[in-house]
Amino acid sequence: MTTIDIGGRLRFIRMRHALSQRELAKRVGVTNSTISLIESNQTNPSVGALKRILDGIPIGLAEFFAMEPDKAQKVFYQSDELVEIGKGKISYRQVGDHLFGRALQILKERYEPGSDTGKVPLVHDGEEGGIVLSGRLEVTVEDQRKILGPGDAYYFESRRPHRFRCVGPVACEVVSACTPPTF
Repeated sequence: MTTIDIGGRLRFIRMRHALSQRELAKRVGVTNSTISLIESNQTNPSVGALKRILDGIPIGLAEFFAMEPDKAQKVFYQSDELVEIGKGKISYRQVGDHLFGRALQILKERYEPGSDTGKVPLVHDGEEGGIVLSGRLEVTVEDQRKILGPGDAYYFESRRPHRFRCVGPVACEVVSACTPPTF
């Protein structure tokens, strides 16, 4: 019996349509953690729930199951080839145009002054880490909070509630990685 990677397939299609998890969740009236759980294969949606989510992209069930994403073979990426997967005051530029079948997501993040990931902490499976390149980034993981500057780093299990906020008058840039891919 062949197992279909519903989560990887959904992530691939969502990213191909340049949608963030948050934007797709808003379109279909679910929480972004629901989309995250499905994409990380931590929960399997019912056929009805999957159809509602796919309608928000939009793509039909038949096309969703018939599609066979190409395996990523590219190794090197120029700066202008990084894929923007965020919108607004936080930019997430991803290495690779899709992550179907990949276990790691690498991002170059840019936080405008005062921007943050939201008052509700992020929680998802996996691990993540990053290194601040410029600016100052406040990282909160559960009850721990630290302001990091250039050269400082973080690394933690993503199941721990966390959030990020740019502090200071200049933008903050970070190179980060997470496994499994989250956005």
